[in-house]
Amino acid sequence: MTTNLGAETAQLPPVVDGPQNSDGTPRTEDRPRPRGRGARNRLIKHLLLIVFGFVMLYPLLWMLVSSLRPNDEIFRLTGLLLTTFEIQNYVEGWNALRSPFGHYMVNSMIVVMGSIIGNLVSCSLAAYAFARLKFRKRNLLFAIMLMTIMLPIHVVIVPQYIIFSQFGWVNTFIPLILPKLLATDAFFVFLMIQFIRGLPRELDEAARIDGCGHFKIFTRIILPLMLPALATTTIFTFIWTWNDFFSQLIFLTDPEMYTVPVALRSFVDSTATSSWGSLFAMSIVSLLPIFLVFLFGQKYLVKGIATTGGK
Repeated sequence: MTTNLGAETAQLPPVVDGPQNSDGTPRTEDRPRPRGRGARNRLIKHLLLIVFGFVMLYPLLWMLVSSLRPNDEIFRLTGLLLTTFEIQNYVEGWNALRSPFGHYMVNSMIVVMGSIIGNLVSCSLAAYAFARLKFRKRNLLFAIMLMTIMLPIHVVIVPQYIIFSQFGWVNTFIPLILPKLLATDAFFVFLMIQFIRGLPRELDEAARIDGCGHFKIFTRIILPLMLPALATTTIFTFIWTWNDFFSQLIFLTDPEMYTVPVALRSFVDSTATSSWGSLFAMSIVSLLPIFLVFLFGQKYLVKGIATTGGK
C-alpha cells in the first residue's frame, strides 16, 4: 500500500506557485524593458536626420535667402538671416532677358508635355510587346534595350545632331520630343515591363475569349491597370526634362526658343558683372513647378515604385 502511494505521488506534477500557462507550465512574466535607452536612441536618430536634412537643404535655403538680398551682400553674407528684403530681384529677373521669363517657362512646358506624351505612348506599347507578345529574338532585343540604359547621352548626341541637322530640325523642339515617341527611354520601358509581368495572364485569356485582340487587350485591360507605372513615368519625365540642360543647349540656338535651363545660363556673363540676385530669383521660380509636381504626385510615385519593385 505504501509502495503504490509512493508511485502515484511520484507521477503527480510538481506544485508550482504563481501564474501558469494553459498546459500547466510556469509562466514567466515579461519584464518591462528600460524605456530610457530606447527613447535616447530615437532622439539621437531624429537629431542626426534633422542635421543631415538641414545640410542637404542648406544650399537651397541659401539660394532662396540670396534671392531676397542685394547683389553686394549675396557672397558677403553666408548665413540665412535676412537683414534686407529685396523683392526687386524677382521683378528685374522676370524682365532681364529679351523676353519675359514666362516665355521660357512656356517653351519648357511644350517640351515637357511632348516628352510626357511620347514616353507614355511609346514606352507602354513597347513594354506590352516585350511582356505579352512572343516573337523571334525577343530576349536578344530585350537585352539590347537594357544595354542602352548604360549609354551616356554624350555618346548618342553627336549622331543625333548630325541626323537632325540634315533634316533641318535644329533650333526646333522636334529633336527634343521626337526621340520620346520612339521609346528611347529604356528605363521606363523596363519599369512598365516589370509591372505588366505582375498582372495575371488570366485577364488576357478572358478578354481573348470575348473576341479581343492585342490592341483591345492593351487599351481596355492592361492600360487601366498600369496607372501607378504611368504616373511614375509622368513624374520622372517631367522632372528630368524640365531640368535637362545639355541636350537643350545643343539643339536650341535662337534665344526665343530657349527653355528655362538655357535661359538661366544667360544671367551669367563671364566678361561682365553677373546679375546673381536675378539669377537666384528666377532659379527659385523655375523650381516651383518641380516642387508642385512632386508634392501632388508623391503618393503615385511611391506607389508606382513599390508595386513595380515587388513584382
